[in-house]
Amino acid sequence: MSGVSYRPGTRVRLKPSRRADIMDLALTGRIAEVAAVEEDFEGQVHIAVVLEGDPGRDLGAASQIGHRFFFAPDELEPLPGPAGETPAHRVLVAGVGNIFMADDGFGPEAATALARRPQPDGVHVADFGIRGMDLAYRMLDGYDTVVLLDATPHGQPPGTLSVIEPDLATLPAQGAPEAHAMDPVKVIALARQLGDGDLPRVLVVGCEPEVRMNGDEVDVVVGLSEPVREAVERSVPFVESLLADILADATREEVNLP
Repeated sequence: MSGVSYRPGTRVRLKPSRRADIMDLALTGRIAEVAAVEEDFEGQVHIAVVLEGDPGRDLGAASQIGHRFFFAPDELEPLPGPAGETPAHRVLVAGVGNIFMADDGFGPEAATALARRPQPDGVHVADFGIRGMDLAYRMLDGYDTVVLLDATPHGQPPGTLSVIEPDLATLPAQGAPEAHAMDPVKVIALARQLGDGDLPRVLVVGCEPEVRMNGDEVDVVVGLSEPVREAVERSVPFVESLLADILADATREEVNLP
């Protein structure tokens, strides 16, 4: 790769060669982010990229259809300066929950609110809703830390925000996402099944719900209770502070490495 190292998260400018097809040539000059580095059976290296600003990047496995483009290493130009450097620590902030089940919609609402704010380099915010399989695949895209935003009842006053770090070693070894719900434990188990290495660190920013539904109700309930809606606003600085701590800790660990 001519001394250039690529990893998920590296921002590049696309420079298709003359041998490229017309679809790739049409992307000349576009900015993209490296999604994966792959090698074929003949030993050729291919860099999978997602165009900057493409909302389809959050579709997990589905993003591989029509949203990922493959280029040879010499068809990419790393962006100069800090903006082109690969982030030392990559964080995925994922809103999870069902917006049709009252306060279970906290995660998607919180992710939407946070996404309106500028994020530090290496931090990506997305609303995954109930797309558990997509989230499981996304967790394996080279992230160092995954922060889940979710409604988590644990006996506190409604609207209480807390940070939970589950012990991944004690979670079930297998799991499959449900069609109309998002169970983070099952998503983590599925990611473990799909991956061939260690999972990223997982943190959960939980909000105590006031209205709880189990999915068996006849009617849907769209909208958050007042305490949880107020918690959505508080969650933005709460998560931003958590992200600052995560990135600061990562920087200190990098500096102290031998």
